[in-house]
Amino acid sequence: MYRKIMVPVDLAQIETIEPTLETVADLARHYNAEVCYVGVTSTAPGSVARTPEEFGKKLEAFAQKRHQVHGQPVSTLTIATADPVADVDDRLIRAIDEVGADLVVMPTHLPKHIDIIMPSHGGKVATHTDVSVFLVRPRKR
Repeated sequence: MYRKIMVPVDLAQIETIEPTLETVADLARHYNAEVCYVGVTSTAPGSVARTPEEFGKKLEAFAQKRHQVHGQPVSTLTIATADPVADVDDRLIRAIDEVGADLVVMPTHLPKHIDIIMPSHGGKVATHTDVSVFLVRPRKR
């Protein structure tokens, strides 16, 4: 049913998206699908990498580690922008077509009142694309 699963990842927050990564691994094995890990980074030096090229190498290394977990083919897309916070949603929406994804799996937060004013990244992606979007909530502690 699904051939290519796109997974937006924040390399600075890997530990918090573990439930999403487990879900992706399960879905990739089940559907024998490729997983494309997408990262949006700044063109300026940041906490994860000093350049978009360095970020891309780190994203590729991360993808290869995940390949060892689920065994499915992996690919990556690094998106560099001057303002990742402002651009992330629109760039992820464009990336869906760019990578040819037919499913997006991404982490989301528990609903809050502020969502009325500022919708979640997953909510915006889901309402602006024609592919399926699977939002993974954090585990309750």
